[in-house]
Amino acid sequence: MRTSSEIETISKRATKAAGFPWGIAEEVGKNIKNLELLGVSGVENLNQYLKLVKGVETFGPKEISSENKIEPNSFCPFYTGSALLDSASKVEEIKNLTLYSIDFPILLIPFINRLSDRIGKKIKLQIDEYNFLLNLNKFISSDSDLNGLIIENAKIVKIEVQENIDSFQNKVWDQLYELSSETFVEETDRLKENAAGAGLADND
Repeated sequence: MRTSSEIETISKRATKAAGFPWGIAEEVGKNIKNLELLGVSGVENLNQYLKLVKGVETFGPKEISSENKIEPNSFCPFYTGSALLDSASKVEEIKNLTLYSIDFPILLIPFINRLSDRIGKKIKLQIDEYNFLLNLNKFISSDSDLNGLIIENAKIVKIEVQENIDSFQNKVWDQLYELSSETFVEETDRLKENAAGAGLADND
């Protein structure tokens, strides 16, 4: 059984050896560790992707827009994820984005999970027929079994920023607030006097 530290270190070094800069490699190491902790096949997806791109130039979007293509190439999940994080405020403004043709998109998921945390909103993610909900970098939910899932290339990846809403009704909040108000202490003249003279001593 490999430790999380081993997974992060070897993933980072392998990414660097495949031709990526150390900054990207550091991020990838953390991402693969997190995927494995969540029961997603990060190591297997990374291994296959690095074998595919070692010594090959890879690409990310030059700028983030509602529709993102890079014909005739496919997007790199690392550079794409980094671009999304760097453009977090723009992603929040656009709300619905589509990216076409991404290699090994499972490797993109941790970037978008962190993006969710950065903008403070949940994000719905669709990778072809697979659907995910990313919640502020706390957890990932999916309508599919992610264990052992390998996706070599996604034709379409959709990102949808969710608006924050309360999970409770206003009347429930009002009832809770009313109960909490029982802890309030009404000000009396004596309390006001004490507050006004707090910390003062008569030395005459």
